[in-house]
Amino acid sequence: MARAAATSALERGRLSYEQRAWADAYEQLAQAEQRDQLGADDLELLATAAYMLGRDDEYFSVLERAHRLHVENGDLLRAARAAFWLGLQLALRGEIGGSTGWNSRAQRLVDRAGRDSVEQGYLVLAGGFAQAMDSDWEAALETTRASAKIAERHGDADLLALALMDQGQYLMRLGRVDGGLRFLDEAMVAVTTGELSPIVTGIVYCSVIDGCHEASELRRAQEWTAALTRWCAEQPDMVSFTGRCLVHRAEIMQLHGSWEDALAEARRAAGRAGMSRAGVAQAHYRAGEILRLQGRLAEAEEAYRDANANGREPQPGLALLRLAQGNEDAAAAAMRRALGESVEPIARAALLPAFVEVMLAAGDLDEAERASAELDAIAAGYEEGALPASAAHARGAVALARGDAQTALTALRQAERTWQELEAPYESARVRSLVGQACRALGDEDTAALELEAARETFEKLGAGPDLAHLGDSRAERHGLTDRELEVLRLVAAGKSNREIAAALVISEHTVARHVQNIFGKLDVSSRTAAGAFAFEHRLV
Repeated sequence: MARAAATSALERGRLSYEQRAWADAYEQLAQAEQRDQLGADDLELLATAAYMLGRDDEYFSVLERAHRLHVENGDLLRAARAAFWLGLQLALRGEIGGSTGWNSRAQRLVDRAGRDSVEQGYLVLAGGFAQAMDSDWEAALETTRASAKIAERHGDADLLALALMDQGQYLMRLGRVDGGLRFLDEAMVAVTTGELSPIVTGIVYCSVIDGCHEASELRRAQEWTAALTRWCAEQPDMVSFTGRCLVHRAEIMQLHGSWEDALAEARRAAGRAGMSRAGVAQAHYRAGEILRLQGRLAEAEEAYRDANANGREPQPGLALLRLAQGNEDAAAAAMRRALGESVEPIARAALLPAFVEVMLAAGDLDEAERASAELDAIAAGYEEGALPASAAHARGAVALARGDAQTALTALRQAERTWQELEAPYESARVRSLVGQACRALGDEDTAALELEAARETFEKLGAGPDLAHLGDSRAERHGLTDRELEVLRLVAAGKSNREIAAALVISEHTVARHVQNIFGKLDVSSRTAAGAFAFEHRLV
């Protein structure tokens, strides 16, 4: 009777597994195991169901039992594959010692089997991953190409998709973005046609979307996020990957201006059971970004701290928060440190737009210009998209700060077109506020008023309080001066020394000196007395 009940539970568990009904599959397979121990193959099904439900500890313990049974049954290659998965999942959790141990065991089992096998390809892939952990991207790329060839020879869709995904990411790390994206797209073909196992499907989805965001390929990120959302919806009791799906959805919602919905998704993701520390960190960071844009600075700082506690560098968001708080020196120091630690072009590209913004606010035009030039050089490898738009925005902002309004306007119009095509209202409004300033500098008051009013309306609709405050009175004549430069000019006109200005604005004397020099250049004056007279004459005080 007990054996019949176990058999019935096993059959129901297998059927539920095929239907991706993970909770029922787990319950039935667990019952079958309690009544009559499952074989190694069925233990692997139980392990997968546990994983999809976010039961990570049970996944490891069940898969370890499956591994031992494969060894006892003499199926060394299946045992090796189970060992590979244990090693990979430990690596993804940051437990490198355990990962290395399981990979070494898997290699020994493959060697004992003594024949050509697809499991060799999985271990080659693990070797490429280890090289990538040491940032040896060229070696990792070549190693992973070898694993793809083994996958093709044995017709293993899972291994091939993982190898294509890794090759794409390694190429992007080497700055070969277009080539990398083609590999990611190819990996996604296997996902969307249903060729892959459940865990590999989720890994490829999340890794490819992460890669698209890193490369600022927002159209691809949006397309694959929609597909991931549908995949998650088809498995309502799935826990794994759903948190990452929420983070990706939050990123797309933020881009399109649905900030409150994006914040809700990010917070749901941060509290989602089964989320990895890396996923929780990304969720907190995304929440911090939205809160910062809304002007909820104390909440944003808490979110950035939570991201940092879970292992995510909170830059450039935290530096931009310091900038919003008026602490340019802290913002500049943080951005210099973060950029100094970044070597790969794709990582530097993620920091450079904020670096330019911070340096302009701090009055360091030379450093801002160098960073803008570097961003241009990286963006040259992209045909279109968010990164070229960010580069054009930075280039225009630097030219405007230099007093070259015509050059600024050309770059800013380019950025504005792309952001509008991407349906990114916030980024578009930020560019339009600069377009308005450039038009004003060229004497076109009508166009300036239209552009500044359009930016104001968008900021009001989004609830972008700091940007509204920064925009100030759209009718005021600023003579090319930034908000901080106006503050410094007013204090200069009041007879304050650089030391007194630094104390009043809580910035360094060095930063004040840079601002004063920029003011002299923009107003075409050569002394503090002349700058003060200009301020009074033009009603800037």
